[in-house]
Amino acid sequence: MTPSPITIFRARRILTMNPARPEATHVAVRDGRILGTGPLEELAGWGTYTLDDSFADKVLMPGFVEGHSHAAEGTFWRYTYLGRFDRMDPEGKVWPGATSIEDVVTRLQEAERQLGSPTEALAGWGLDPIYYGDRRVVRADFDRVSTTRAVGVMHASGHIFNVNSRALELAGLLRPGVNHPGIPLGDDGLPTGELKGPDAMTIVGAHVGFDREALANDESGLRRFARLCVRQGVTTATDLANLLPDDAVSMMARVTGEAGFPVRIVSFRRFQALTPEQVVDLAVKLKARSTAPSRGSRHGCAGPAITTARPTACGTRRPRRSRASTSLPSRRACWCTAIPMATRRPRWRWTAWKAPCSTSRRATIASRFSIASWPTPPSSGAWPGWGCAPTCSPTIISTGATSITRRRSARSARCA
Repeated sequence: MTPSPITIFRARRILTMNPARPEATHVAVRDGRILGTGPLEELAGWGTYTLDDSFADKVLMPGFVEGHSHAAEGTFWRYTYLGRFDRMDPEGKVWPGATSIEDVVTRLQEAERQLGSPTEALAGWGLDPIYYGDRRVVRADFDRVSTTRAVGVMHASGHIFNVNSRALELAGLLRPGVNHPGIPLGDDGLPTGELKGPDAMTIVGAHVGFDREALANDESGLRRFARLCVRQGVTTATDLANLLPDDAVSMMARVTGEAGFPVRIVSFRRFQALTPEQVVDLAVKLKARSTAPSRGSRHGCAGPAITTARPTACGTRRPRRSRASTSLPSRRACWCTAIPMATRRPRWRWTAWKAPCSTSRRATIASRFSIASWPTPPSSGAWPGWGCAPTCSPTIISTGATSITRRRSARSARCA
């Protein structure tokens, strides 16, 4: 069998991330896989090659892995950006940050004038009122934009909407007597226009442009997200808390499978409204449908993986339920990433995860199981015999409450 041709690329500087050889001038590639880095004379030992000077004046380095991202950001860029800080869109245009609530309203008014249909919803994203003092954004602010079309803006956190009166009216919420913890009321007894959490947001989302398609991503949005990754040097990106409906999975497998798609997407299906058995069935189905990239490839849709982090009122699953959630993936050759939550009963956490780890096959547990984001580090003797190693992170994700909490870096350091 004739070996594939080798290309050696010359660069002004190559950052290898290898302490033994932190920098180099040439990199040898075959079939999309890096063979080695170093001087040309050394790499010539791989065999006949073609020298490529395309990057002769460039600095090369490995692509970044973005561990906390949402592919839906590509879809959000079809809406009006309202964040506090400057942000570059997929096409390279830098949008200035909105420095006040008045700036937010003005930008929405400008976008509203560009809409053709008088009933088309106006959507924005990136709002971050914590920078605007103590005053909350209320429906009267967005009523200044329009009283005849729905106006809705997603906060930077992704967990709060602000909408105008028309959006509340379409959702049947512009009335007294609404009793929901995520829908605060004003002095007039009507909702203020702030909707907190997925339960409240879902009621209005479809009326302001944030429907399932927007949150699960669409094809043009996925391609825009890929361009954002390229601009930041990211070659592998997570897609967290995606509900992964069948049509979205089919689209993502097709698009990421294209030869020229520049980023590998690692989607995590939010563990919501499913039993452990249903989650594992879904992961196995995704395994059959996903495009597994070849070694050295930069594209593809990785799978399968399960994120299990559905807290109860005390913050985590009870041990018996967690064992069911984690032992099933192990038996069916699926990855399982456990993201336990802070709880008043930490002993539950250790009991819940010790059993599935210790009973799984030792030869494969290291590549199947990761336990991420422990709120507090284990004792020095907690892990022997488990057959796996913990990965500690300062970011804790609760898919049940759809909230994100960041711990201090000192706590993360203690996990190392």
